[in-house]
Amino acid sequence: MIHNTAIVDKSTIIGQDVQIGPYAVIGEGVSIGDGTIIGAHTTIESAQIGKNCKIFPHASVGLVPQDLKYAGEKTVAIIGDGTVIREFVTINRGTHASGKTIVGNNCLFMACSHVAHDCIIGNNVIAANCAAIAGHVEVGNNVVIGGFVGMHQFTKIGKNVMIGAGSMVSMDIIPYMQAQGDRASLFGLNLIGLKRNRVPIKEIENIKHVYKILFMSNLILNDAVEKIKEELGFSPYIQEMLDFISKSQRGICRPKK
Repeated sequence: MIHNTAIVDKSTIIGQDVQIGPYAVIGEGVSIGDGTIIGAHTTIESAQIGKNCKIFPHASVGLVPQDLKYAGEKTVAIIGDGTVIREFVTINRGTHASGKTIVGNNCLFMACSHVAHDCIIGNNVIAANCAAIAGHVEVGNNVVIGGFVGMHQFTKIGKNVMIGAGSMVSMDIIPYMQAQGDRASLFGLNLIGLKRNRVPIKEIENIKHVYKILFMSNLILNDAVEKIKEELGFSPYIQEMLDFISKSQRGICRPKK
C-alpha cells in the first residue's frame, strides 16, 4: 500500500506487500524488498532496502554524505533484511572511496543514531539513541553500541563487542570485548554477549587468557601475539582476534591504567 500523499520516483523497484506512509519521499535509484514498511515523512534515495525492514517516520536513508570530498558520484546505501531504522535516523550513501555504505541483516538503529558514508555494519548490530558512527568505520556482527557513543572515522570494531553509553571510540576494539569511557578503554570481556551467542565455555576461557597475555603480562604487542599463537593458535576464536590485531591501522584499544 502506497499512501496517496507519498512521492515515489518512477524508477523505484517495489517488492510485494510493501507499505509506504504519508508524505514519504522515495527518490531515484531505490529498490525496496518484500514486506518492508516505510514510515511517514521518510526520505530515501540511492538505496537498496532489504526485505521485511521497518523504517520509522522522519528517517533518512541514502542521501548525500556529509563529506566535503563528495562530488556527486553515483553511490549507494545497502540495508539488509529485517533491519529496523527508528525515527530521525540518518544513514548516508557512500563516496568514491568504496561506492557504498553497507548495513547488515537484523540490525536496530534507535532514534537519532547516524551511520556515515562508506561504513560497513555487520549483522545483528544494535546502535542506541544518538550513537554516531563516522565515515569508513567497520562494525562486526552482534555489536551493541550504547547511546551517545561517538566513533572516529576509520575505526574498526570486532564482533561481539559492547560499547558503553557516552564512549568516544578513537582506536580499534578487538572482538569479544566491552569498552567504555572517553577515550574508550577496555573493561574486560563482553561475557553477556559471548553467552548469548553460545560461544563454548572453553573458548571463553581461551579468550580470557588472551586478554591476560595482551594486557596484563607486560609483554610488548608483537611478543604477546607470538605467545598467543604458540599457546592458543588452534582456536578459531583466537585466530579471529589475531587477524583483527594484524589488520588494525589505528592501533587497538587497551584497558585503562
